[in-house]
Parts: sequence; C-alpha cells; structure tokens
Amino acid sequence: MTEENAGGVAKRFLYVNRRAPYGSIYALESLEVVLIGAAFEQDVSLAFIGDGVYQLAKGQDTKGLETKNFSPTFRALEDYDVNKIYVEREALEARGLSADDLVISVEVVDTARMAEIMAGQDVVLSF
Repeated sequence: MTEENAGGVAKRFLYVNRRAPYGSIYALESLEVVLIGAAFEQDVSLAFIGDGVYQLAKGQDTKGLETKNFSPTFRALEDYDVNKIYVEREALEARGLSADDLVISVEVVDTARMAEIMAGQDVVLSF
C-alpha cells in the first residue's frame, strides 16, 4: 500500500546523500531506508551531492577500516524499481570522478537541475 496525499497520488520521496560512505552511519542508514521505502512501493528517488558521490564509487577497499563495503548493495536498487538516481555533476568533477567510476547507472545533473528535482518532491530527507 502506498502512502498517498490528498490528491490520491503517491508521495514523492527524495533521499539526499551528502556524506562519505564510511566514518558515520548516515550512508548505510540512507540505503536501508530507501530499500524499505521502495519495498512499500513509495515513489523513491536518490540524490548524491558533495562527498555523497563517494558512496557510489567503484573499487572501495574497507579492509583497513574493519567495516563491510556496502557499495555493491546499491545494485539491489534496480530490483526494487528504484531507478531515479541523480548525481550532481559538479560534485563528481570536484572529486575527479565521472559516471564511469560509479557502481550503478545514474543520471548526472548539474546543480540547477538538482535544485529543480528537489523542489519537485513531497518529502526530502537528507543523510
């Protein structure tokens, strides 16, 4: 059952990922919340800005951190029909990354388009 607003349309949820993948619980918690929301058929989108783009980077080595690398879990998003995944172009470029460096396919958008995407949501949650 989807959560509905007064117009009878499912609410649009955008989960904004701003932080590096390790060193805090935010990145993993965001991914878990997204998967749960998608399992309940919410209209879920993801945005990666700032250091959040590192969450999607290929080749993460977490052995020295003694924590599990959860980046392969992003591939499960497709199984949950989460296909609106946006990455800020300026954030990628500032970190020397491109879409080819990411573990999943994304839509790379500029800062202005990201602001439009955020403005078009019913709920924006930042991690």
